[in-house]
Amino acid sequence: MDILLQENERIDEVNDRLRLIQRTDGLTFGTDALLLAAFASKRARRALELGCGTGIVSLLLAARERFTAIDALEVQPVYARLSARNVALNSLSERIRVIEGDVRDFPERKDTGAYDAVFSNPPYMKTNAGAACESREKEIARHEHFGTVRDFVACAARALKWGGTFYCVYRPDRLPELLLAAHEYGLAPKRLCFVSARPSLPPSILLLEARRGGKSELFVTPPLILTEEGADTPDYAYLLTSGILPEKFERKRPCQNSRK
Repeated sequence: MDILLQENERIDEVNDRLRLIQRTDGLTFGTDALLLAAFASKRARRALELGCGTGIVSLLLAARERFTAIDALEVQPVYARLSARNVALNSLSERIRVIEGDVRDFPERKDTGAYDAVFSNPPYMKTNAGAACESREKEIARHEHFGTVRDFVACAARALKWGGTFYCVYRPDRLPELLLAAHEYGLAPKRLCFVSARPSLPPSILLLEARRGGKSELFVTPPLILTEEGADTPDYAYLLTSGILPEKFERKRPCQNSRK
């Protein structure tokens, strides 16, 4: 397929032999996307991504055949168009549909409760937190100009079927807000993983799995450490190679032992 790059664009080959058009002055493929794609481990039919950016997480999950069909929602027109181009570039148009829209207005009534899974990398920062980004595109992606974490969780709850699963990558210091929003909208946390760059550092990323209408039983996984002594840890190397987390990071059903 011929690729016509626009100004300030480049094309990279990334994981799973995907080809990704990225804007040199905008959002680029990072660890958060890899972690979220690996964490969304359960196979399902119809899924929704909230805030798809370049489309990389949807592309990874479609390429791995984790979901049969994915709707990828993006509020920034420039990235909605870019995501659609990346979908076409990787011949995944039969699996992924890009939708330009705002999480605060989605889904429409006809699509309420239509999805088996929702996954998202919401903006990490409040609008008044941290320094403003030079790029307006990065500013919108990193700050809550088009929806707070509560808005993203509310959208996920509206979109999910009863028993459907929500996957989210977020910042540990904002975990209380994420859990409060999940409780408010009926999403029961089921699995929580903290991610640290090195053993000596506190976690900088968290991964949360929640279920619409689920019972209150949370599995906190072992911490995921990315590097140690300058090299990838065995757990992270396994993720990079296989596209999933090692088995110890998966939630297991408790044994039903009879009482004596």
